[in-house]
Amino acid sequence: MYRTWQSVRMPAPIEDYAILSDCHTAALVSRDGSIDWLCLPRYDSPSMFGSLLGDADHGRWMLRPTDSDATSTRSYEGDGFVLVTRWTTSTGVAEVIDVMPHGDRRADVLRRVRGIEGEVEFTQEMRIRFDYARAIPWVRQAGTDAAPALVAIAGPDAIVVRGAALHPTDHAHVGTVVVSAGKRVDLTLTWFRSHESVPAPVDTSAALASTHKWWAHWAEGIEHTGPHHEEVVRSLLVLRALTHEDTGGIVAAATTSLPEDFGGVRNWDYRYVWLRDASLTLEALLDHGFVTEAQQWRRWLLRAVAGDPADVQIMYGLSGERDLAERTLDHLPGYGGAAPVRIGNGAVGQYQADVIGEVMVALEAARLAGVEESEFSWPLQRALLQSTEDNIDRPDNGIWEIRDEPRLFTHSRVMIWAAFDRGVRAVREHGLEGPAERWEELRDRMRAEIDANGYDHERGHFVQAYGSGEVDASLLLLPQVGFCAADDPRMLRTVEALERELLHDGLLHRYRTSSGVDGLPGNEHPFLACSFWLVEQYAASGRIDDAHALMDRLCALANDVGLLAEEYDPIAERHVGNTPQALSHLALVRAADALVGHSGRAADRKN
Repeated sequence: MYRTWQSVRMPAPIEDYAILSDCHTAALVSRDGSIDWLCLPRYDSPSMFGSLLGDADHGRWMLRPTDSDATSTRSYEGDGFVLVTRWTTSTGVAEVIDVMPHGDRRADVLRRVRGIEGEVEFTQEMRIRFDYARAIPWVRQAGTDAAPALVAIAGPDAIVVRGAALHPTDHAHVGTVVVSAGKRVDLTLTWFRSHESVPAPVDTSAALASTHKWWAHWAEGIEHTGPHHEEVVRSLLVLRALTHEDTGGIVAAATTSLPEDFGGVRNWDYRYVWLRDASLTLEALLDHGFVTEAQQWRRWLLRAVAGDPADVQIMYGLSGERDLAERTLDHLPGYGGAAPVRIGNGAVGQYQADVIGEVMVALEAARLAGVEESEFSWPLQRALLQSTEDNIDRPDNGIWEIRDEPRLFTHSRVMIWAAFDRGVRAVREHGLEGPAERWEELRDRMRAEIDANGYDHERGHFVQAYGSGEVDASLLLLPQVGFCAADDPRMLRTVEALERELLHDGLLHRYRTSSGVDGLPGNEHPFLACSFWLVEQYAASGRIDDAHALMDRLCALANDVGLLAEEYDPIAERHVGNTPQALSHLALVRAADALVGHSGRAADRKN
């Protein structure tokens, strides 16, 4: 049971949010029954409910019992994102079923209030704030006493809210809903373009049934056996929920600017498609039977990066948009005062040398899964490899997108090695045309360079960057792409250094922020994906007990509906950063596979 009454002025803890998704966008619902984040019609659209990054005045849809002492439990109904919250009050028991209907080509949110025992009164409060709370809409009553409807319009956006009477008060619209045992009330919100006619009401029962069926059918296709099965299924569902159904773009998270450092400036917009994260997600989906998704993602990739390979970006919009310039929304105070709130992402202009390697590794995995090359897919890969060769000596900003001076990061250099390695394999093993001998020369050159400069010969471990004595959690990826074996003595000593330098309170940091490598003030918390990488390393190097112990602890950090954010604060026991985080969930999947021997890719791909 959870005591769920809280101040209307502050958002809930990050771990208190569940996600709803229609595979076009997502909403975050707190344990308190408040939708505090909703961008329509896409993940990266301006928010309509934005109190997550401020307070109630920045937009929310609250629906909870009027009884301030009400308590609740919640869970997803089956394998999907139909959220059921059961409320217990002094007068009775009722449930709220929250869902974003899938497959109807609309932008709807449905909230069904259902009486279970006795009688329960719910208070509904809606504060509509379009365009990141910069536009308070013009609102009019458009229904009847028997069928209440509210229409709100501002600029290009409009919504219609149906199901119960709402009355204006203090820039909000409020009302009550009463249900007794066996009775129900359906509340709906539908977004539409303001120049269009008001859409017809949604068939709520049909929408619920079809959405539940669709998610269940998708989950039935998951191929997985072994420990942590429920966590793997939920994580793969999250990855699907973060994939735009029409374009195939996979966003890194559903949110922007949830802080990595509470009250600090490490706040970033993750509602875009990183080639790296999407590539890793593709591999996770392929490993569990989802070849169709791989084909769709490859089509997205071909569209997004079409043109001069020299112009390839590290991230794109959901449809392949390139203009993601970072700017701040100074009117929003930020989550718990963590400012600035950012939209867009300045890393879009960075050079990150590892990205093409990630893409080449993923496309090799697609070939091995039986995805045939198209007329354009292999020429694109050849062009990407030519771009990699053209920039082979160029320092980069690395996997962590540092905002200080570019360096020769060891992980980035290894991914350049991996890019040429997968090019060679495409020719030698799959019969594709290409300069395999030239790529072999470049691959071997990279290996020699990394062995000489990416390795501290005195201490006996790999290093974060050439000329640095620091270690970095990204070094755990070296065995995953086949650069070395997990039980290579150099790798084992690297793990020892990581445990000594970056493992705190049992969880792994990305790197030492105190070294100044990222050029940012403040600190951050352990990065969950890195700890899952450590599980995989433990398992692959024979430390099975350590792998299981760490995996058990990490899975226990998920919230009550199985979601993980980007980071975790083990002292305050709080989720940190944007949520739900694709990288955290796909790393969980890989770690679970490693525990049952399903991630033999590292051994299979060693040179």
